[in-house]
Amino acid sequence: MLEMRPDCERCGTDLPADEGGAFICSFECTFCADCAEALDERCPNCGGELLDRPARVGAALKKHPASTKRHFQG
Repeated sequence: MLEMRPDCERCGTDLPADEGGAFICSFECTFCADCAEALDERCPNCGGELLDRPARVGAALKKHPASTKRHFQG
């Protein structure tokens, strides 16, 4: 199950689990759309491809809430 990180680790933008706009690599590093574009859809941590993160909504989100641990180092 995806961790559903709450923020872009490059700029700190909030990325709610129940909305689109987040991009992840296979290690779940998470970036907003603007940062993913600026990074040419490549993860700066592992070099992997950044892809759209699926949203988690409704009962699934309630049963399996998103992470609250922020990763932006600002």
